[in-house]
Amino acid sequence: MEFKVKDISLAPRGRMQIEWAERHMPVLMEIRRDFEKRKPLKGIRVGAVLHVTKETAVLVRTLVTGGAEVYLAASNPLSTQDDVAAALAEEGIHVYAWRGETTDEYFWAIDIVARSEPHIVVDDGGDLHAHLHSKLPDIASRVRGGTEETTTGVIRLKAMEREGVLKYPVIAVNNALTKYLFDNRYGTGQSTIDGIMRATNILLAGKTVVVAGYGWVGRGIAMRARGMGATVIVTEVDPIKALEAAMDGFIVMPMREAAKIGDIFITATGNINVIRKEHFELMKDGAILANAGHFNVEVSVRDLEELAVSKREVRPYVTEYVLSNGKRLYLLAEGRLVNLVAAEGHPSEVMDMSFANQALSIEYLVRTDGLKPAVYNVPLEIDRRVAELKLKTMGIEIDRLTPEQEEYLRKWQL
Repeated sequence: MEFKVKDISLAPRGRMQIEWAERHMPVLMEIRRDFEKRKPLKGIRVGAVLHVTKETAVLVRTLVTGGAEVYLAASNPLSTQDDVAAALAEEGIHVYAWRGETTDEYFWAIDIVARSEPHIVVDDGGDLHAHLHSKLPDIASRVRGGTEETTTGVIRLKAMEREGVLKYPVIAVNNALTKYLFDNRYGTGQSTIDGIMRATNILLAGKTVVVAGYGWVGRGIAMRARGMGATVIVTEVDPIKALEAAMDGFIVMPMREAAKIGDIFITATGNINVIRKEHFELMKDGAILANAGHFNVEVSVRDLEELAVSKREVRPYVTEYVLSNGKRLYLLAEGRLVNLVAAEGHPSEVMDMSFANQALSIEYLVRTDGLKPAVYNVPLEIDRRVAELKLKTMGIEIDRLTPEQEEYLRKWQL
C-alpha cells in the first residue's frame, strides 16, 4: 500500500495549507534551497512518526528535495490534518495518517513505517523508536540514526540508553536551544491557549488557571494565561522549578490545594496521572481539564470514567462528565494534546526553527560515522546556524566580537 489517508480529493486544499506554512517558514525554505543543490540525503529512506500538519509537510518536502524517500505516520490519532495528508500522498509520499484513528490503526501505521526499513528514524514522542526496539529489533539494528522531537520522547530514549537497549544513535532535537526555548515556550504557550479557547469560547480574564509542571512548556502556558488576565497557579514536584515559578510571580501550591480553587487545569509534565480521582473529587462544578503533554495519560481519563454517572459531548472536543454528586467536569480533546486536537498546533514561524533543526540533524547523522548508540544533543554549530538564519529572515542584525574582544576572552591572565 503506497499510502492511506482519509480522502485523497482533499489534496488541493492541503496544498494551499502547505504553501501558507512555507511562506512563514523561511529558515526551512533556505535549507531546502541548499538541499536542492547538494542532495545530501540521496538514497536515504526516512521513517517519520510526526503530527501530520502543514508544518510537518514543509519538513517532509524539504527532505524529499534533499533526495530522501519518506514514510510518514501520525504521532497522535487526532492531530492529523486530513487535507495535508492527502496533498502529501498525491506528491508520492508514503503517508499513513488520518484524523480519528483507532488505537489499532495508529500502531498499524507506525508498523508500516517501521517495516519500510528506514535508514533514519524521525520521531515525536518515542512510539516509533519503542516499536522498532520491542517489535522489530532486527530492523532497529540496521538503523543508522534517529531524532526525537519531544521532551516525552527524550525521557523514554534516555531510559532505553540507561538500560543498554538502545540500538542506534539518536539526536535529541528537543534539547536544541532553538527548539525548547522557543517551540516549547512560545509555540505551546500560544497554541494551548488557542486550543482551549476554540474548544470552549470561555473568557480567561478573571479565571484561575492551574498549570501542572513548570518546564519550558509550562512556563509558556503560565505566561500566556497570565497575559490573558487569568490568575495562575503552578504545581510542581521539582523544588528548583517551583522556586522559579514563585519568583516569576506565580502562586505555587500542591495539586490537592489547587484542585479546590481552579477553573481551568492544564497539564504539561510528561508524566502519568497528574490529575486523578482525589483531585476530581475536590474540584468545583464546571472545572475544565486540558492536557498539553504528549500522551493522553496526564489527566486520568480512567478515573473520570469511574467517577462519572454519565457523560456526553457538549461541544466539539468538549466532553461533560457528571459525577454522582451532580458536579460537572469538562475534559477537552479526550485528554490528548489540546493544541493539536482542538486547534492547529504551533504557529508555522516557531516550527520553522524546530524543523530546521530536524533537517540539519538528519543530514548530520547521514554524514557522520562512528556515533555509538546513545542520546546526543544537537551539535552547537547547528543550533547557532538555525538562530543566525532565523535572525536574518526577521531582518535583525547583531554585533560581532572584535579581534581584541576575542583575544580578551581567550586569556586568563590579568
